[in-house]
Amino acid sequence: MTKAEVIVAIADKTGVDKASVSTTLEAFFDTVKESLTQGDAVYVRGFGSFVNKHRAAKKARNISAKTTVMVPAHSVPGFKPAKEFTDQVKSSVK
Repeated sequence: MTKAEVIVAIADKTGVDKASVSTTLEAFFDTVKESLTQGDAVYVRGFGSFVNKHRAAKKARNISAKTTVMVPAHSVPGFKPAKEFTDQVKSSVK
């Protein structure tokens, strides 16, 4: 499902016009990005958590150049689904 399809589905379920849904969805995405950039997590009860995952510094190999490169410690965005969400997906018929 693409973002456009999500917008149409939400607009159909709520009766709100697509432009308003699109604006709201973009604001949600921007808020999550800003929070993670500042190091804060975003918790949505019943859905899941958007969190920063910290990766330690490590040595990596560039096999084409046959060199070792040091990858610095960094953070990557992650998502951890809530138990209710996970249970709903597990119990769904495929």
